[in-house]
This record gives sequence, structure tokens and C-alpha cells, in this order.
Amino acid sequence: MKGATKRNRPGTDSRSIGLHLESHLREDICSALRALLMTPLMTATNPEFAAVRRHATVLQEWFARETGWPLQVGRDHARLYKRPGDLLDDTRGLPGYDCRRYVLLCLGCAVLERAEPQITLRLLGDRLLAMASDDMLTCYGFSFTLHSQHERRELVAVCRTLLELGVLSHVAGEEEAYIRADGISLDHTQDALYDIRRGALAGMLAAVRGPSTWPVDESPVTFDERLQSLVTEYVPNNDEGRRTVLRHKLSRRLLDDPVLYLDSLDEDALTYFINQRGPMATRLADAAGLAPEQRAEGVALIDENASLTDVAMPSEGTEAHITLLVAEFIASQQKQRDQTLPLWKAEIAQFIVDVRPLHGNYWRKSAHEPGAEQELTRIALRHLHSLQLVAVDGESIQPLPALARFAAGTVNLVSKKPIPPSLSLFEAT
Repeated sequence: MKGATKRNRPGTDSRSIGLHLESHLREDICSALRALLMTPLMTATNPEFAAVRRHATVLQEWFARETGWPLQVGRDHARLYKRPGDLLDDTRGLPGYDCRRYVLLCLGCAVLERAEPQITLRLLGDRLLAMASDDMLTCYGFSFTLHSQHERRELVAVCRTLLELGVLSHVAGEEEAYIRADGISLDHTQDALYDIRRGALAGMLAAVRGPSTWPVDESPVTFDERLQSLVTEYVPNNDEGRRTVLRHKLSRRLLDDPVLYLDSLDEDALTYFINQRGPMATRLADAAGLAPEQRAEGVALIDENASLTDVAMPSEGTEAHITLLVAEFIASQQKQRDQTLPLWKAEIAQFIVDVRPLHGNYWRKSAHEPGAEQELTRIALRHLHSLQLVAVDGESIQPLPALARFAAGTVNLVSKKPIPPSLSLFEAT
């Protein structure tokens, strides 16, 4: 009839609404899952915490099944106990932290565990000093005082880490005033007051077994033994149990690392992964909003909006520009020479010197000083190593397959066609 309104068939609107709600639910779970991967120790101040609480059961089941990582969700915090799939990876850790600062962080947590609900920066420092004088620490050459600004700044750096993690909450005062004080005649204007969040503090250690549970006569001795003892998990003595452990280890590396290279796997893991990498990569990518990319040398789960990473290729400033130039240089050298031959740090430093006249106008002033190329080389290689684009062994540098993306070459416009199976990992087409 002319002018009549066309009506949808019965049930059409309800199905559309149902599909919309289902899509929204998947997106909400994916957002919560990604937030936990980025912030394994999450407090209620995190904007995604509400979603984590809403979907706690689903997330707990997914992480337990796919990665073997336990997830605890409380009223005011959530803790995903992420454990590394590769204990030999030396690119992880808190920014600016060395062994000494990690010791201070552990001592600071021990002080907070025994403290009242609130603590001042000065009291935290005094109690930490008492623990730092333990004979076990001094026999390893560790010493700590608060006599100098440098040491007080180290204590404040640890406090700021705990603030970022949500273990401490700032109440009053100023840390900078404490740093500038002489350490003897401190008053209340040169101090800071914090609330201690017990739930977040209890979740700091992600170990399977606490180091204090080892009897003195049975405790591991070497660093590697101690590290292994903290994260060793029970492996059932049957085929299914061993396959589950392999799957968890591989899933952890796919979610945590930029690239999983096949030649980094032992024989058992490689055999399992070759047969399962397609379904595994697709399953993880769908849940975490990633794009699986599989090539001859390995697999990567690509985050197209670059938000699911704590280490990214720098994009601004002198260091970013030089890192990209170094990546392009190494990739080009890889194509021009025998790939079994490494490059050397001295070659990278000389390259930076050579391109300085061409690009130096865009660099900061200190990059032009004599010898600056050595520090710039170190920074560039640190970024590339963290992204698994190069392997660094002393003074030698070995390009890794994913670096091929940065190789410069002549641009040829060609019609779209399938990628040949022989193409190297991430090699530009």
C-alpha cells in the first residue's frame, strides 16, 4: 500500500539487539583481558577494574585454561600472577631498576608488611636501614645509608614505584623535600605520609613458592637456581599434563613477547608448536584483540593500535630517530652480507657518526658531542634487543628475522597476491 510503513519480520529486532549485546560483551571482556595483561597488579583506580570485576569468572577460567596464570579479583584490587615463559629473557623489568634497586624494593615491601596502616617516608627509610644491615646482605657487598641525596633519591624512587603499582597511596607531604633535607634534622615539612593498601601489597610477589619457604640447608645457591625455584610449577607425570605445560609456556610467550621464533624452542616445544600454532595463535588473538602473523621463522600476535606493549619502537626525539636509522642500517646490512656474520657495535657507532651531518639538525645538542655515538648506540640496541629485532652478545650484533621490515629498498607497486611460503618472517613484500 502506498505510504505504508514496512515492518520487520517478527523476531528481527530482538535478534539484532541480541547480536549487539553479544558483541558488546565480547568487547568488554577483551578490554578487561588486555588491561590485565598490561597491568597485572590492578587497583580500583584503574578505569578497567570495573570490567575486570564484572567478568572475573570468565577471565579466571580463560587465563587458567590458556596460560596457567592464576587470577585473583578482590573488592579493591585484582592480581594476575603472570610468570614468564622464558626465564633467560633479560629485557624484562622495571624501568631504571638494577639489582641494587630491586633489593631496596624487596626491603621496602618487607617494611610495609610489618607496618601500621599508614607510614611516613622517614619511618620507611629508618626501618629499611635496619633491614639493610643484615649480615646476609652485607656479605654480598650490599650497603645502604641515607646520608646522601643520591641514596634518599633511591628510596623515593622505590616509593614512587609502589605508588604507581597501587601498593601505596599518597596522603600528604612531598618527596622532593625529603631528598633535599640533610637527613638529620628532618621535620614534618620534609616528609611524606602514605596509606598502605594491603591487598596490593600481598600480590606483589608472583612466585609459585616464596623464597622464605626454603629450609636453609636446601635453599638454591646460584642465581639461576633461585630464579628457577621461584617459578617452577607442578608437572603431572602423564602425556596430557606435559602437553598442558607446553601449551601454557608457549601461550605465555605469544602474549608477552613481540615475536616467538621457532629456533628458540626446545625439541618437545617445537614439535608441539608446529602442529598447534595455527589454532593457538588464532584463539589467543581473538580473545586479546590481536592479529596473528605466521611466517617460516615464527609467529607474532600483532597489536594494530600499539597499546598492548610496555616496550615500543620510539617515535619521537633524537633517540627515536637514531633507533629507526640504526634498525634500517642493520636490516640493509643483513641483506648485503653473509647472514651468519654478525655486525659489531663499533660499526653502529661509526654509522651514527657518518649520518650525523645529514640528520644532525634534527638531533639534540648533546648528540653532537665527541663520543656521544657510543651512548646512542647503546640506547638504540637496547630498544631493538627488547623488541627481539636483534640479538646482542657482548660487542656483536646478530639481526633477527623480524628486522627485515626495516630494510630500505626500491618501492615497486605490484598487484596483491598471496605471500609465498618461503618468505622470511616479516620480510617486506
